[in-house]
Amino acid sequence: MAITLNHYLVLSAALFTIGLYGALAKRNAVTILMCLELMFNAANIAFVALTRAVAPQVLTGQVFALFVITVAAAEVAVGLAIVLAVYRQRRTIDATEIDLLKW
Repeated sequence: MAITLNHYLVLSAALFTIGLYGALAKRNAVTILMCLELMFNAANIAFVALTRAVAPQVLTGQVFALFVITVAAAEVAVGLAIVLAVYRQRRTIDATEIDLLKW
């Protein structure tokens, strides 16, 4: 039994669904960031698998995945800095209790 494009797309959809559920259901800010990373990785799997299936000689999916990884790394750095700043001020990282923009 060979692994086909459908296997990769099902894996990507499952990882994206798990990440989306975690991002919407969890209250811990660090867990939400980890779920966003899971969603980015699911998109990367889909990009690389589709490029490999449609045009194996072209590396557009792999290059796009590298850009997504770069943006995700910057997002994590900024996100963790914000979480640390909020924790220092409020002593909590519960997303439901963070209301810094309210008057």
